[in-house]
Amino acid sequence: MTKADLVNAIYERVGFSKKESARIVELVFDLIKDTLEKGEKIKISGFGNFVVREKRSRIGRNPQTGEEIEISARRVLTFKPSQVLRNQLKSV
Repeated sequence: MTKADLVNAIYERVGFSKKESARIVELVFDLIKDTLEKGEKIKISGFGNFVVREKRSRIGRNPQTGEEIEISARRVLTFKPSQVLRNQLKSV
């Protein structure tokens, strides 16, 4: 599903204009991005949790040469589905 698909779904189901639907989708994504940038957790009931985690730097290997390299510290986004979503996916 793409952003355009979300806009069309809101347009068809709710009845807003396509322009209003696009603004709503953009606003929701902007709020999610801003919240995650601050390092805050997003919990959507019945769907799941988005959490930004800090990963420390570590030593890895280049698989082609076997040379050791340092993998720098970084922030990663993780998603953990809710039990409701898990159960829904199991029954499909």
